[in-house]
Amino acid sequence: MIRWIFAPLLALILASPVTANEPFRVGYVRVMDDAQAMLAYEAGLYEKYGLDAQLIEFSSGTDLIKGIVGGQLDIGVLGFSNAFTWASRGADLKIVGGAQRGYHSLVVREDAGIESVADLKGKNLASQKQGSTADIVLKGVMLDNAGLQPGDLNIMGVAPAVAIQSLVGGRVDAAFLFEPYDRIAQLVAPVRQIYEIGEVWPFPCMVVITSAETLEKRKDVLWAALDAQREAIAMLENEPAKAAPLITGYFIKEPVVKSLNQGDIPSEQVIEQAIQTNDFSAKLTDADISRMKELAAIMQAQGILPAGEAFDVDSLLDLSWQQAREL
Repeated sequence: MIRWIFAPLLALILASPVTANEPFRVGYVRVMDDAQAMLAYEAGLYEKYGLDAQLIEFSSGTDLIKGIVGGQLDIGVLGFSNAFTWASRGADLKIVGGAQRGYHSLVVREDAGIESVADLKGKNLASQKQGSTADIVLKGVMLDNAGLQPGDLNIMGVAPAVAIQSLVGGRVDAAFLFEPYDRIAQLVAPVRQIYEIGEVWPFPCMVVITSAETLEKRKDVLWAALDAQREAIAMLENEPAKAAPLITGYFIKEPVVKSLNQGDIPSEQVIEQAIQTNDFSAKLTDADISRMKELAAIMQAQGILPAGEAFDVDSLLDLSWQQAREL
């Protein structure tokens, strides 16, 4: 009864703006996995929660994490493997929330003769930067499950736009892409999707990472940012048609995508479809944490993390925000 009486008051308190005395710096990568950060900014949600947010773009999570470690950022939305790598070197980092569960698609050229992951042997594959979460999963999960070693094919770490251009020009046989780039590739290149890792090995690809110092000194502001991003995730999950126009410009500058077989498709429609393929979640579940520990073991096997005792994933987690919000 008491909880019922105070529920409206609690909701009001949680939604009340927090006054920030200085800008709150949010790092992101221009991929659909980071849509919550872009949408929270474009929809005015950071401002709603009292934040003077600055959105700062990085070319990759491996670059973004350096901004957090160096104190140039307050939070970032990026792959948790980056936090593992830097924590193993002594960085005091904290994973404080969820973002997106890994959508990574293998698209192959129609003329490449690739019907399964195993057929990648001897082929040219465009993927992301070596050491990135996508690269770790590609080698440690997708290829490994198909009985392949990274040396069995030619893997090129390139930007998604370059991967698409390479598919169009026939310079690669396949690409391992995230949204919206795999959707764009399927429209503009003679390719088809034959594998999506989220369907066979779901994992919390993107999370919200901060420094222990920021968590200690700016906890209220940090939590306000998480509240704003949680609201953005709700829009992405429940109202993709409303969210798409706000973030389309981050990915596609032209009003239409000129497809090979379907004519001109409105760019906002492409982004709406890309949003719908993703599984966004502000919460990190027990299953998510178990996957993190599996990936830490893979990183040890790949020599990215020190061998020996199991990497202590739990020490990097601070789930006090989601526990306070009863997620």
